[in-house]
Amino acid sequence: MSKAAELAALIGSQSSLSNRNLIINGAMQVAQRGTSSTGLGASSGYFTVDRFRMNFNTSGRLTMTQEAITDLEGFANAIKLVCTTADTSIASGENVFIQHRLEGQDLQQLKKGTSNAKPLTLSFYVKGNAAATYTAEIRDQDNSRFNGQEFSVTTSWNRVSLTYVGDTTGTYDDDNANSITLGFMLHAGSAYTGGTFASNTWQTTTNKRAGDNQTSFLDSTDRTFFITGIQLEVGEQATPFEHRSYGDELARCQRYYGVVYTSNRAQVDSGELGAHFTFKTTMRASPTMGDFDPGSPENVTGLDQFYGTNVEGSGVSITTGGSGNRYIFGASATADAEL
Repeated sequence: MSKAAELAALIGSQSSLSNRNLIINGAMQVAQRGTSSTGLGASSGYFTVDRFRMNFNTSGRLTMTQEAITDLEGFANAIKLVCTTADTSIASGENVFIQHRLEGQDLQQLKKGTSNAKPLTLSFYVKGNAAATYTAEIRDQDNSRFNGQEFSVTTSWNRVSLTYVGDTTGTYDDDNANSITLGFMLHAGSAYTGGTFASNTWQTTTNKRAGDNQTSFLDSTDRTFFITGIQLEVGEQATPFEHRSYGDELARCQRYYGVVYTSNRAQVDSGELGAHFTFKTTMRASPTMGDFDPGSPENVTGLDQFYGTNVEGSGVSITTGGSGNRYIFGASATADAEL
């Protein structure tokens, strides 16, 4: 398609030239939890790159990194997966997904459940160590509906573009809960592949979510997978990737997870000292607080409890060595409000 045709399609879709991408951190810039995590596969969760969750049901194991890349113009980071323990005896319910979860209140413009339901176009850059076929799925969490399409991986970076038809059934809840899960299916048992796969079709049957062409990422410890530049936008046209500043992406990520800090200077008349964490941005929901670290102040022995936690901040009660002492300290903790 010519540049003029791309612009006409963009204007015709009434898409904004900014805020097109529904994905947060699609260029894999932010990794607040760390840049590498090994031995993954025993449990699901967020491990490295912000907003990208790994979902596991497998005896295989892998390493996940925020990988610095130099061979794709315009991008400096990618998610890299490396299979470290193969799983070639695939039980029915086994799966491995890279997931990105979206709130329903950010999806109302899709007009889902009406005759004017809008399509979504997914685009991303991907490569691996060898040819492979995987499945990219949009899952409607509110109505238990699925729409999947296969995509190919080669040893070179390629941009994949997939358009998903609008869904005229059901609606997305207008709230801060998970309404869409974008999933890249990299390993699947017969519970996902046993039915007749129909590409780009909204359906409710679990065993039609992937086809016979599906590759298992865990078929060999030689297997690698790289992905970056993930964009999900309204309309039928994949537009150029919307690059946002690091600061913008970090602030969006901190709505879901962040490391927060507090400091205090006090004369303690009992064995307890209070402080308050103020979050860097209003969080999606009242978070789970954890990983409290008081640093190394004299006579502070650790956490008593978090209290009064809401979307703006959290109190913390710290156990001290006793009364009559002056304390100057700094402390950190994590706040987790992930979908």
